[in-house]
Amino acid sequence: MLRIENITYSVDGRPLIEGASAVIPTGHKVGLVGRNGTGKTTLFKLIRGELVLEGGEIRLPKRHRIGGVAQEVPGNEVSLIDTVLAADTERARLMAESETATDGARIAEIQTRLNDIDAWSAEARASSILKGLGFTFEEQLQPCSAFSGGWRMRVALAAVLFSAPDLLLLDEPTNYLDLEGALWLENYLAKYPHTVIIVSHDRGLLNRAVGGILHLEDRKLTYYQGNYDTFAETRAAKLAVAEAENRKVEARRAHLQSFVDRFRYKASKAVQAQSRLKMIERLKPIMMPSEAALRKFSFPEPEELSPPIINMESASVGYDERVVLSKLDLRIDQDDRIALLGRNGEGKSTLSKLLANKLQPMGGRVTRSNRLRIGYFAQHQVDELYADETPIDHLRRLRPGETPAKLRARLGGFGLNANQAELTVTQLSGGQKARLSLLLATLDAPHLLILDEPTNHLDMESREALVEALTDYSGAVILVSHDMHLLSLVADRLWLVKDGRVTPFDEDLEAYRRMLLASDKPSDKAAKVKEARPVATRDELLALKAEVRKCEARVSKLNEMRDKLAKKLADPGLYEDGKSGEAEVWQRKYAEVMDGLDRAEDLWMVALEKLEGVKV
Repeated sequence: MLRIENITYSVDGRPLIEGASAVIPTGHKVGLVGRNGTGKTTLFKLIRGELVLEGGEIRLPKRHRIGGVAQEVPGNEVSLIDTVLAADTERARLMAESETATDGARIAEIQTRLNDIDAWSAEARASSILKGLGFTFEEQLQPCSAFSGGWRMRVALAAVLFSAPDLLLLDEPTNYLDLEGALWLENYLAKYPHTVIIVSHDRGLLNRAVGGILHLEDRKLTYYQGNYDTFAETRAAKLAVAEAENRKVEARRAHLQSFVDRFRYKASKAVQAQSRLKMIERLKPIMMPSEAALRKFSFPEPEELSPPIINMESASVGYDERVVLSKLDLRIDQDDRIALLGRNGEGKSTLSKLLANKLQPMGGRVTRSNRLRIGYFAQHQVDELYADETPIDHLRRLRPGETPAKLRARLGGFGLNANQAELTVTQLSGGQKARLSLLLATLDAPHLLILDEPTNHLDMESREALVEALTDYSGAVILVSHDMHLLSLVADRLWLVKDGRVTPFDEDLEAYRRMLLASDKPSDKAAKVKEARPVATRDELLALKAEVRKCEARVSKLNEMRDKLAKKLADPGLYEDGKSGEAEVWQRKYAEVMDGLDRAEDLWMVALEKLEGVKV
């Protein structure tokens, strides 16, 4: 059980958390919510002991392991699967000791503990987690250096999930996942056997993966039973009651003030007037949340174009000589709201770039309306802002003839106030950078707005504001997002990008979610091996050979363990009266080793096929 008792913490003399308390029962899944800047990440650091409390206490059971996602997995030459396996430090230590231990009693202790922590199925579990987060079986054997920072963040997430800490702290875990990865994570966390606290603005995740909401507001913590929708309804009811009480207080105050104004200077009523003045002083308004008013988005409205605004006939697109998508027969009208579905690597971003005219078709025909304007918000658009410039500077470059007042009004329409307009990009929060990027993408009143993960840095209220803005927007919208709540409210058409094609998905998002979860099962061994690249450099060849040797060594170790266990099971003394329980334990260990051996042989086979399939 996690106990947070009357804690206080300040930043630069400003109280961030003050006299806050909460209790999280062991095994509960809890969403930590609150507006940006209220201190959610700080609370995580306090729980982990990275910051020192000014007052109060945070208590956990002894020997409880706390886990969270590292900033990023280093770009080294260790394979993804081995990186994840290394996250279980106890297993790694015991496996290493098992190879050198000679004392019989210690060997028995090691094997018992390895059995307790399910060590022999570790590779299968690690591989399953990596697969759920978007890594193919072949990619799991590649070194971390082969992947970008965003993908290495997924490896870091896989590592902490595999290590299975007693208290799992996740801060915006879906920000570097696609829809498919986010849906897998929801399902995984719902079944996670220990305590989880998630900071997230993903409403779908908070509705399906948690059973309680911890709300950080006005420096206090309030715990609500139920998912996010239940919390939102409960809190709305509380706010409505508080507002009603405030109206009563104000009506009472006005009535008393009216009496005072009428009779303040009449001697016969002076005493009553003074009494009512004291009553007015005692009438305190009901405390309302101090959160800022919701900032809405104001998208400029484009003029109407004749349909279709984009039409494709047997189009194909890709990079260099490699075709990614082909036989594209697609039509987009100005009133379309289309969500792109499909696993990572299938071509959603490629299609988005083709629609945005950032990639030219390799074949077929793509026809666009002559006056078509397109706004494009890429997943990492905020990284393309000029770090040393202010929001005003960004707008002035694009609108040099507009007055400062007009530029500030544009920024205000996207929730950036006068003070923020003069801050450099490096001083802005992630949400403020996202708002600026959205403003720049829509500045020309585009007829087609392409949004690739637009909500990554937006808080819950800003996401709701984006939903409203897109609903009212009169242009076409193409959406790629892991936020199912956003997709369900905005999109009225679904396109599935899969196997080099783009086809309509005629069912709803919930059906797509069920389809993904149902398909998250081990496939045939042959299907796990993708077509190898025809040519390998010397370094790549050496890496492939090293991977084969590593897999071979892993199989050899497990074979040795299997032989030892088989010898133990062949001992007649194990089956004497009174030892049936001991025999069952050793039989179970043998079955676990065989499962691990089967998985290790799979990995070895893939490594061999990959090596044999390349040319030097």
